Amino acid sequence: MRDLLEPTLHSWGIHLTDAQYSQCAHYADALLRWNETTNLTAITDPQGVAVRHFLDSFACARAWTTPPATLCDIGSGAGFPGLPLKILWPDTEVVLVESTGKKVAFLDHIVASLGLQNVETSTSRAELLGQDKRHREYYEAVVARAVAALPVLSELCLPLVAMGGRFVAPKSADGAVEAASARRAIAQLGGRVAAIMPVQLPGLDPRTLVVVAKIRPTPAQFPRAVGVPGKRPL
Repeated sequence: MRDLLEPTLHSWGIHLTDAQYSQCAHYADALLRWNETTNLTAITDPQGVAVRHFLDSFACARAWTTPPATLCDIGSGAGFPGLPLKILWPDTEVVLVESTGKKVAFLDHIVASLGLQNVETSTSRAELLGQDKRHREYYEAVVARAVAALPVLSELCLPLVAMGGRFVAPKSADGAVEAASARRAIAQLGGRVAAIMPVQLPGLDPRTLVVVAKIRPTPAQFPRAVGVPGKRPL
């Protein structure tokens, strides 16, 4: 695992300790082991797991110059990108939001087996969390990978972002086009596209990170009821 991660991470200025590389290896092994009985990922070769899951997750860290104090991962699935970012930033408080119970069981297992502190899993929906006083406009960082189109993602994520915080969405090479189409929705939700960052993963087509800054409070009516953002995007 280390051999597959280290060259790219170094090129990004990200340096893991021996213990952090060991955590990644343990995580990857458990993912493939659990995947034999629980549908966690379609990617089952070690290189694919390293590149498409771990490096794609660590790339999100480039959107911050210092580790955020709080992070929420919407649609976490098997823990990407939230758990690799927790491994990188051990002092960050992390909430992993995932509606599928079997995946949450895996997340709880990994959190416990890696000895990670200040990690919470939630089976709630993002629309409900965004209207919950405990979570609304609380997180310095919100990430969401391969969950929905950007106008929908923005409504799910921006209500959770604290003023001055950032929402980051890994996207394909056409991230700039998607961001342009979502600008009106993002502005309506209190955000501004701060950057479109190129991401090159070994052996894969170019990707991007869409970085959205929270510059105004999100109006109280957002997010709308469960399912509405996806059915009627802003």
